[in-house]
Amino acid sequence: MKNSILENCNHPEKLEQLYRNDKLAFKKAFNQLFAENKDNQYLKFWDLRLNYTESTISLGDYKEFWLVFTLSLIAGLIANISNLSMVRSELFFTRNTSFIIIPFISFYFLKKQQLSQKQLYTIIAIFVIAAIYINCLPNISNSSSIQLSYIHLPLFLWTVLGYSYLGNTPFDYEKRINFLKYNGDLVIMVAIIVLSCFLFTAITLGLFQLIGFKIESFYMKHIAIWAIGGVPIFATYLINNNPNIINKVSPIIAKIFTPLVFINLTIYLIALIYAGKYPHNDRTLLLIYNALLIGVLALIFFSIAETENIKKSNYKIFLLLGLSILTITINAIALTAIAYRIYDLGITPNRFAVLGGNILIFIHLIIVSYTLFNILRNKTASSAIEKSIASYLPVYAVWTGVVAFLFPLLFNLK
Repeated sequence: MKNSILENCNHPEKLEQLYRNDKLAFKKAFNQLFAENKDNQYLKFWDLRLNYTESTISLGDYKEFWLVFTLSLIAGLIANISNLSMVRSELFFTRNTSFIIIPFISFYFLKKQQLSQKQLYTIIAIFVIAAIYINCLPNISNSSSIQLSYIHLPLFLWTVLGYSYLGNTPFDYEKRINFLKYNGDLVIMVAIIVLSCFLFTAITLGLFQLIGFKIESFYMKHIAIWAIGGVPIFATYLINNNPNIINKVSPIIAKIFTPLVFINLTIYLIALIYAGKYPHNDRTLLLIYNALLIGVLALIFFSIAETENIKKSNYKIFLLLGLSILTITINAIALTAIAYRIYDLGITPNRFAVLGGNILIFIHLIIVSYTLFNILRNKTASSAIEKSIASYLPVYAVWTGVVAFLFPLLFNLK
């Protein structure tokens, strides 16, 4: 191997082939060879490639760390409002969990973006008005419109977070795609931190139990509660200061699950046609359909967001186009089911919300599929797929805002 490397050190393609054929043997032989030929410029490049070690995890500067710590502390104090005797904790978290997390991440990005005071006050005002509105709604357990407001308000606040992330460039499509990537990275980072917290909690509770103290209730009520706001904020902080910490994991997840979901949905649709069981009269099945639709849609967008130079791989384009078409088919089935239920049983807040959301997703999927098809036919640039995703995001923002704020009023709190 050493002789082969030395003979081909001026032939990059040959070296690359040797490396790919046996990476471990290549690296071992190369390190021995480079120790004897440190002046060779070609070998210096390969030494950097094979033996470069990235810097340790960065915690940012002193001011940024204390900003994140302060935001986490304030978020924890708000979460602890649920421990007050006059507050119903279940209702509090149903209405306010998003306010313990999203505004503080948003404020972190706002400080990073250095926006004007007018922009800053506008976003703060949106959060304050939303918090007052949701907490002033009456507690009617059987009100579908209020329940829909609880569900859609966090989605609306997520779009406000997106605006904070974009800062002074709200129409930058590439940065909108980066925001989607950030969300994928955030999910992974939060999952890692939460698993570590679970392990720490189990060890802590076990140690105190060994000496006769049962602190489970106290620990969860007064200590673990601080993690609700703190974990997402610190996860964002770590991702922002260490952009390479997660980006090697996200593409692997996308590459693995995209073909698996494509195969799964293909088999499912065949079985659906064979069984003839459609969701027109089955509300539970219709809800599962919509959950599946949202999940697959997120996977498509995440796969595209994580795919670089998509035009170079026809396989990726075919796969994403096929997954989009399958999802459009499922969406069409869901739309006919919703339309049938509205025709048969009448309009309700739930049916109207599901119908509107499905129509928006249906249109978006058609746009994405059409763009992928044109890329496949070399009729458009590969960057057009990102624009087809990013340009549609404000539509979701408007819809979530309508459902969150107007549905309780339009349907008289029913």
